Amino acid sequence: MPVYNSADTLGASVRSVLAQSHAEVELLATDDGSTDGSMEQLAEFARQDERVLPEPAPERGGAARARNLAIARARGDYVAFLDSDDLWLPAKLEQQLAFAATAGAPLTYTSYYKMHAEYDGEAADFTPNGRVVWARDEVDYNAMLTQDHIGALTAMYDRTVLGTRLMPDMPKRQDYALWLSIMRDGTRAKGLREPLAVYRSQRAGSLSSNKLALVPHNWALYREHEHLSVPRSARALAGAVWHSLRKSRI
Repeated sequence: MPVYNSADTLGASVRSVLAQSHAEVELLATDDGSTDGSMEQLAEFARQDERVLPEPAPERGGAARARNLAIARARGDYVAFLDSDDLWLPAKLEQQLAFAATAGAPLTYTSYYKMHAEYDGEAADFTPNGRVVWARDEVDYNAMLTQDHIGALTAMYDRTVLGTRLMPDMPKRQDYALWLSIMRDGTRAKGLREPLAVYRSQRAGSLSSNKLALVPHNWALYREHEHLSVPRSARALAGAVWHSLRKSRI
């Protein structure tokens, strides 16, 4: 969990991890130089529950570096991701671990609910009334090039199969880049249809809500990280823009 000035939402996010029906979990949080008391909140959670393991980043470095500092400290067989303003529903890990074992997939993801940022409830009290982003049954590398089908708050990978995989140090799309790097060798990601997390969408006008603003970041991903040719990058980018515009009309 990367944390930066998340005092208003952090508590609910942390509690959604600690309330998991699969209790054998460690919450590795990196505070990326918060000035609003987020680190103090994390320290208080750690005093109350030994599964909360926060550390401050040595310097402000952005989400990718914060996530990687946490991943580097991980001891479990699986790595899962949650931002400090999103929520896991109580059975998320239990159901996804069972699914990963049955599917035999080292990278899995689930459907999730998408709510407005104003939602300030707890995961345990969540009433399913938001839009559902449905998970595909599976995706491969080529399908992922034109659209990121994996919600980061639902992703989980198996370290016993893939090893410890870090996110590329990019300002945006670092999670997308990680999925692509895992799938580049032919690995397929498997999706669980059950919605098991809650994404609180950003305010209108933010980078997350303006898909077209991601165009230069996607181009950099294709060219600099995936090392695709200009023609193939252009085809992938055209597909990504088309999917974004189509989704915005739904």
